[in-house]
Amino acid sequence: MTKNNLLISIAETGYNVGYSAKKNLATLDIVEKFPGWIGLISLGVGIFSLFVTELAVNWVSASFILIGIASTSLNAYGQSKNKYSEAGTNLTGLFHELRILYYEVKSLSTDADLTIYLDKLKSIQNQALQIKTTKQVFLSDWYAHYKFFWQMQIDWINEARPFSFFRDKLPLSFTVIVIGMIFCIIYYLINSFLSCIAFV
Repeated sequence: MTKNNLLISIAETGYNVGYSAKKNLATLDIVEKFPGWIGLISLGVGIFSLFVTELAVNWVSASFILIGIASTSLNAYGQSKNKYSEAGTNLTGLFHELRILYYEVKSLSTDADLTIYLDKLKSIQNQALQIKTTKQVFLSDWYAHYKFFWQMQIDWINEARPFSFFRDKLPLSFTVIVIGMIFCIIYYLINSFLSCIAFV
């Protein structure tokens, strides 16, 4: 393996490990904070609906009841909060080890023996694979993208494995939803335009 290939492998592992860490921490944040925010917002809307008639309509109440019911499903994750916290913390530690390893390899000459660095990379990969939390909360992917790309220092990964905006930085489900909404808006505008023409 060449030095450049090893740097790319470290960066790719860094991406996988760092994103996994943030996904666990995103699930933890959602499980801990979402029910409280829903309760606070529901209370605020309930108070304002006493004198803002637009908020006293049935669909607003029904929406908050549905959101409240959905938030109770987070209770199933509440029992595993320690698991998500521990996994996120351990994976973040491995992420920092990978960053140090990356700079160690980067500082080597091109003809240096890479065996010990390759072994260290394999060891970190094996440790990361041992940290298993397969069940994640809904929308943790979106939140993990924010936490990874906006809160984490990832310039070293981007240096060896450049991130593309649509492929990496936007969750696929978000992109599909936005494209679907754009098509719906275009469809609505075309129908409205054709209705206006037909009326004239």
